[in-house]
Amino acid sequence: MARIKRGTTAHARHKKIIAQAKGFRGRRKNCYKTAKQAVDKSLIYAYRDRKRRKRFFRSLWIQRINAAAREAGMTYGTFISALSKAEIALDRKMLADMAVKEPLAFKDLVSKMQSQSSAA
Repeated sequence: MARIKRGTTAHARHKKIIAQAKGFRGRRKNCYKTAKQAVDKSLIYAYRDRKRRKRFFRSLWIQRINAAAREAGMTYGTFISALSKAEIALDRKMLADMAVKEPLAFKDLVSKMQSQSSAA
């Protein structure tokens, strides 16, 4: 009878966890027990921060739009309100990008919104 060697599935599972821990420092990268704890924690952080990233970028876009709108003489709230009343469908990401990369076009848009809001 041939000898049956066991542990192939456990070895594969351990190898997978160690591969996920690549780049970690200390024993967290090569000891299975500590690597498993570190990988579990890192997956929790990754899941949480995928949600946080969306919040962070939205607040960054709002800050950029507000700064550029104030330079042109209008506040963020009145600018967004005027945009929605004029039915201009530009999202905050596009507006922030315009404010940073094309400030003259953004100032034109703000001045148009100022004239519309003062006429209404």
